[in-house]
Amino acid sequence: MRFDIATLFPESVDSWLSESVIGRARAAGLFTAECHNIREYTRDKHRRVDDTPYSERQGMLMQCEPIYRCWQGICNMTRSQPHVIYMSPQGKTLTQQRCRELAQLPHIMILCGHYEGVDQRVLDRIVDEEVSIGDYVLTGGELPALVLIDSVVRLLDGVLAQPDCYEDESHYSGLLEYPQYTRPEVWEGEAVPPVLLSGHHANILRWRREQALITTAKKRPELLEGQDLSGEDLAIITNVIGSFDKK
Repeated sequence: MRFDIATLFPESVDSWLSESVIGRARAAGLFTAECHNIREYTRDKHRRVDDTPYSERQGMLMQCEPIYRCWQGICNMTRSQPHVIYMSPQGKTLTQQRCRELAQLPHIMILCGHYEGVDQRVLDRIVDEEVSIGDYVLTGGELPALVLIDSVVRLLDGVLAQPDCYEDESHYSGLLEYPQYTRPEVWEGEAVPPVLLSGHHANILRWRREQALITTAKKRPELLEGQDLSGEDLAIITNVIGSFDKK
């Protein structure tokens, strides 16, 4: 899988992509990521990539031409046309399901906006989808781009030790993750749940399911809507939140 990131700050993005689990996966060739400085694609002698918008709004807007030429350069270099994502608070919120879908794509280009945004014309020309990481605004698209890459790359074969590392996590199955514990067995008078020390695999799996349902019911009950819940599941949830209408 290949990522091409169009940004005004390629060094900072590249630095993060070289660290920790993602950095090791990149070094091992499990995915490719190249950062492209949008300023290198401007014809302006001062390397300007922004200008004032045609409105009374304050601030600066990123211009079409440098972004479009960057996209063309990536297409020509890779001899392919990537799926282009613009990180934007106007986009659809990134979900675990969408990450799983994006992990199946061979080539993604991510456009990181700055200033007051990007000229709409180039967005209309090259962007396939806009993605948001939440209903708030940041100073640029670099952090959201890194969030997207991290959430997608960790699903690729070989990046994590076992599929269990992400299949048991929050949101993968539609539920939040169950509580987890490690040594010591007793800390500040609080003991690890006995079932986890029993070695009884079926009971441990049952406990995990129950705790995932309880955690979801308490913290994010809206996630339970539309879930394929058994009668036993519903009894567990009802015991926690009093009542639950399956939709």
